[in-house]
Amino acid sequence: MIIDARGMDCPKPVTMAEEALSKINEGIVDVLVDNEGSAKNLTKFAKTNAFFSETIQEGAHWRVKIVKGYPCEIESLESGVRSQESGDRSKEFGVRSLESESEEEKKGILLVIGTDTLGKDEELGRILVKPFFETIKVTKEIPHTIFFLNAGVKLTTINEDIIPILKELATMGVEIFSCGTCLKHYNLESELKVGYRGTTNHIVEGMKDFQKTVWIG
Repeated sequence: MIIDARGMDCPKPVTMAEEALSKINEGIVDVLVDNEGSAKNLTKFAKTNAFFSETIQEGAHWRVKIVKGYPCEIESLESGVRSQESGDRSKEFGVRSLESESEEEKKGILLVIGTDTLGKDEELGRILVKPFFETIKVTKEIPHTIFFLNAGVKLTTINEDIIPILKELATMGVEIFSCGTCLKHYNLESELKVGYRGTTNHIVEGMKDFQKTVWIG
């Protein structure tokens, strides 16, 4: 089964995949998306539900293959290893079960930025936002993931003072995502300078995946 979710706003590709998989006991669903953020969200959805998945970039789009329910042998393009049939289906597809996932140490901090300023005074807030990110970089008290939404997406697109700092944080291992719907709202989809387009799934799943979620804005 092939689902063409290209051009779909978040989190539509994931919900379409979930609906298709709910209608079958076993099989393979290929989901086509046109941005890497959606591909990552689909992979995370598959892992959370103990499905095997692999992602293939095909020109300007990505194909995410999700396997449900039956033993099979699929070669992973990234690892070069094959998943073999075994008694444990989660091991069979090379993914972790929900139980084993919960036993692992949670990720550090999810930082959600919902504004391009800090505080109620916008003029002062625009002055403070740069030192805020610079302090994170210098002290190396870095979050695992930063998710920008609402006006916060201006910091990853058109704020030339903040973008270089965010790029440095990315090289230090911080995962950076910007809300796809918010980018579209501000007509900034083509202006993304750092990180990836993401979905609100990052926030919802952050409630259980991260040790702490911090909101600003």
